[in-house]
Amino acid sequence: MGRSLAHLIQVVQQLHTEGIGFRSHQENMDATTAGDQLIFHIFGALSEFERALTREHTEAGLAAARARGRIGGRPPRLSADQIRMAQR
Repeated sequence: MGRSLAHLIQVVQQLHTEGIGFRSHQENMDATTAGDQLIFHIFGALSEFERALTREHTEAGLAAARARGRIGGRPPRLSADQIRMAQR
């Protein structure tokens, strides 16, 4: 529902100012009560933390692969000679 914790909170607050309550049936949570708002914010913070950990692990994995000489991506279609010929 939100791209980040700040965006998620902004969306829910905007809905609240328009008189719209947020209720999640999956988590059995009603974000119009103080207790459920706290849980809502905790879930959002945990989700943002999980995304940050995934990003860190991905970057560490890519750095380790580069250190082993792996470049990543698709292999080149043309050889260096073919590229020079096409440029001429």
